[in-house]
Amino acid sequence: MQMKQVEIYCRNTGTRHAYPMGVSLTEVCRDLDINLKTAVCGALVNNKLKELSFSVVKSKTVEFIDMTHPDGRRMYIRSLLFVLYAAVREVFPDICLNIQHGISNGYYAELEGLGRPISESDLFAIQQEMQTIIDRNTPFEKRGIPTEEAVAIFRHQGLEAKAKLFEQQGTLYSYVYAMNGLSNYFYGHLLPSTGFITNFGVELYYEGILLRVPHPTDFKTLQDSLKQEKLFGVYQEHKEWAEILNVATIGDLNEFTLQGRSGDIIKISEALHEKKVAEIANQISQRRDEVKVVLVAGPSSSGKTTFSKRLGVQLAVNGLWPYQISLDDYFVDREHTPRDENGEYDFEALEAIDIEFFNSQLLDLFAGKAVQIPRFDFHSGQRYFDGPPLQLKKGNILIIEGIHGMNPGLLPHIDPQNTFRIFLSALTQVSIDEHNHISTADNRLIRRMIRDSKYRGYPARETIRRWPLVRKGEERNIFPYQENADAMFNSATLYELAVLKKYAEPLLQSVTENQEEYVESTRLLKFLSYFKPMDDAEIPPTSLLREFLGGSSFKY
Repeated sequence: MQMKQVEIYCRNTGTRHAYPMGVSLTEVCRDLDINLKTAVCGALVNNKLKELSFSVVKSKTVEFIDMTHPDGRRMYIRSLLFVLYAAVREVFPDICLNIQHGISNGYYAELEGLGRPISESDLFAIQQEMQTIIDRNTPFEKRGIPTEEAVAIFRHQGLEAKAKLFEQQGTLYSYVYAMNGLSNYFYGHLLPSTGFITNFGVELYYEGILLRVPHPTDFKTLQDSLKQEKLFGVYQEHKEWAEILNVATIGDLNEFTLQGRSGDIIKISEALHEKKVAEIANQISQRRDEVKVVLVAGPSSSGKTTFSKRLGVQLAVNGLWPYQISLDDYFVDREHTPRDENGEYDFEALEAIDIEFFNSQLLDLFAGKAVQIPRFDFHSGQRYFDGPPLQLKKGNILIIEGIHGMNPGLLPHIDPQNTFRIFLSALTQVSIDEHNHISTADNRLIRRMIRDSKYRGYPARETIRRWPLVRKGEERNIFPYQENADAMFNSATLYELAVLKKYAEPLLQSVTENQEEYVESTRLLKFLSYFKPMDDAEIPPTSLLREFLGGSSFKY
């Protein structure tokens, strides 16, 4: 009897081939002799990420990926985190590894229960054990087991947050990964085996360790680690906020919703935000005799506009009356806009701003002169003037919002003593569980997707498609300067992803299988599935989240 065949179209080769039903992606990859920059680690099957062990039982379109692909990189990092967990468990059997967040081009973790500072010898032992596990080339085995069994396994290993989240899903069966008898789950696919991990590093970092990872395009080189004291301080602050509310993980957050207490966490989260805005306003007010301009910067969808308005309210409470200006209104005319390496207009480059004109207007304002502030027409690409002149009086202060606020090249003619710089980011305050943090970029992408749909008419597919370019601009123009801030503000709230879920899911579900953005939409849908939906009725109209959801009492 002839075995049934399936047809596979391979995007890498541009060819179609027939294979026996049930053929694995590993076999197809080997047959087609696929060679990429690094080892092939997975594949997009009908634009959905699959591991190489996946068996093909229907005709499919397949694109093999390596570890330089965004999804391949995620597979690499998840697998490396599993190896770190296994190594810590071997070296310190009674210690809990808590992987808290991404920082300094790596991942920060603490050893809870160690009872003393981590030493260089501890670090050496962990690194050696990690290398031993990698050298063994142990497979990562994916198994579907009854959820009750998965929960029991995680509880036995001391992974209470993971066990709680699995219990809350209400499914009969769940997937777990096993490596040399040790189980874990990282909410996404892993590499075929530990031997695929070719480069990593660990180093002491404040009270914990920093897991270093390869450069996205050159796996032979580790990304540089940086001391980011101010950013680390913000993370520590949000850790304290989470402890105040007893909400460290998604499972903890879900319990508030399941108990009908979502209003409590919304009120306290918003109060913590308001307290922080007031503290920053007080810092500025203490320097009222010298500070003339407040610069507010941050990456896309960090909430710069609403923060600026809330800060203005708090400054007014202190007797300082602000005028708000957008740096975007100082764009050079379109014909003078710089272009990137692909010949496209680069609106995120500092050179896209008319620096000299901007500085001259500030100097005139500081001198008490009346100045007509420009407006920029993005449709025509031209600057125009149609508003009343602005003249600063005693007690007035400028708040200027724009992505280049931390860049020292923005104000070459202004005395630094006359400025106060604030950097915003959405540093998500809850983790998935003990070993899985939530990417701040994912938080911002979900915000932007909702806002783009509501106010700009863009489908989710378009926001997802543009996102890599946005991120590239941020890495070049924003993040390198964030430590120049006088103050940092974390614009994320503990509850927000549970609220954003009901707005984001329909948008993500509109992305179809035949679209390249489907792989990212399915990843985000899976991520959001772990949150219990939270009603947004109690979110106040001054909340920063209203900038994305609507219903704000501020005018934009």
